[in-house]
Amino acid sequence: MILMVKIGVMICDRNRTCTGNKCFKSILERDGAFAKYPKDEPIEVVGWMACGGCPGERLEYAPADMKKYGAEEIYLASCYLAGYPICPYIEDHKNYIETVVGLPVKVGTHPMPANYLKAHTKIGDWKRDGADRWLGPVTGDKGDADKYDSTNPNFLKK
Repeated sequence: MILMVKIGVMICDRNRTCTGNKCFKSILERDGAFAKYPKDEPIEVVGWMACGGCPGERLEYAPADMKKYGAEEIYLASCYLAGYPICPYIEDHKNYIETVVGLPVKVGTHPMPANYLKAHTKIGDWKRDGADRWLGPVTGDKGDADKYDSTNPNFLKK
């Protein structure tokens, strides 16, 4: 019997018009936070929604709706970490969803693109804001960082 994990993805409202291409690519290719899943295990995205803006206007109902549709985990997308500065409400969103909604939360989805790694390292905000605790699953593979860097001339080339 093949198991299927059902997830919900919440994006930072700064990126509310995001098409989700990098997140969905990372789900399909099992990169970043999704590397933990075997490629033969289906992942169903039951919800995709922006947080609603600071401090999280949709936080009180979006994850609960995703749970109604079968979400077993909620992912706070990589954009929570990629923006400058990082979302100051990551911990609040994570705690609310885990405590009130009752679902585990992972921070980060797709691998952090190389250009973002360079910029945030140069600026120093990830270190200043304690983002290190969230970055592991989305910064571990240099090849993935290059693959997800849309400024790279080989972006989307196999």
